[in-house]
Amino acid sequence: MKSERAVKKTLEIETSPHIVSGRSVEDIMRNVVWALLPSVAFAIYAFGLAALWTLAVATFTCVATEYLLCRSRGESSTVWDWSATITGLIYGLTLPPALPLWMVIFGGVIAIALGKTLFGGLGKNPFNPALVGRAFLQAAFPSAMTTWSPVLAPERFLILPSSTLTAPFMTPQYDGFTAATPLALQKFDSQLTEIGALMSGVTSGSLGETCALTILLGGAWLAARKMMNWRIPLAIFVTVALLSAIFHTLDPVRYPGPLFSLFSGGLMLGAVFMATDMVASPMTSRGVVIYGVVIGVLVVVIRFWGGMPEGVMYAILLGNALSPHIDSLTQSRVYGHTRRAVPKREQGTG
Repeated sequence: MKSERAVKKTLEIETSPHIVSGRSVEDIMRNVVWALLPSVAFAIYAFGLAALWTLAVATFTCVATEYLLCRSRGESSTVWDWSATITGLIYGLTLPPALPLWMVIFGGVIAIALGKTLFGGLGKNPFNPALVGRAFLQAAFPSAMTTWSPVLAPERFLILPSSTLTAPFMTPQYDGFTAATPLALQKFDSQLTEIGALMSGVTSGSLGETCALTILLGGAWLAARKMMNWRIPLAIFVTVALLSAIFHTLDPVRYPGPLFSLFSGGLMLGAVFMATDMVASPMTSRGVVIYGVVIGVLVVVIRFWGGMPEGVMYAILLGNALSPHIDSLTQSRVYGHTRRAVPKREQGTG
């Protein structure tokens, strides 16, 4: 009887990261959700009902898409591991406040279906799924993705922007006036926003990129609990600050200083919550530093010399693409293994 019960036991294999210290995938993902909540709360405070609806629809779309795809394949649902919730929250935080909800749904489906499920699900996606969804919207609807609502509007909790409820495939009509982001003002009008405003979040931009303090608070929580590799955002920040300082010294009128570069745009959100994706980032200690430096360099190159004021999204996606190659180049030598010397007769005479 005992042997019969033993035979019925099954071996459960889950996606990485595997349990080595009592922490499961669900535990890590749940803590990432907690770390995102300060940024979510500030986004709703700064942009009101538009932010609430955008974040809610983005998260629901990602979770529902994952559930339906799992059911369509006859597999058990993976929505309870919190990964789809994280994708939805991060994806929503990268969007403009008054983006039409049908576009939000469109991008959320793309994020899960193409950015995650197509590659085999959690643990196999080479790119950050939230950025895949946003990149699709940026390419498909560039005008809507670069139209920004003013922050702290007086009636933000009373009126939902008319553009939010735009019918599918119709051109959105925006209420009142729109505001330019600090990066756009600096790049196209040579106007610098005060550092205090950038850190406190009283500027226009995507829902999650305005307040650097809440992002750093969430990142510190994850780093303290050893659920985020702090070397990645640190390498990105140091690279961006150093390059900005050099170019600012050479031409202070054209190039902003390091503090502006660090606290403007989506750098904080991208470095802390997207570049640190455990699946899409390198695993070696040297690799994560190289990875961070590459992303930092690409951010500066796109911001300073590209046609767009922001380059964090593309920098991270390119960093994700290089991640496996960085791992291959920075793998430690296996203990006891020596590189075989090539005999002279195999080296050729050329």
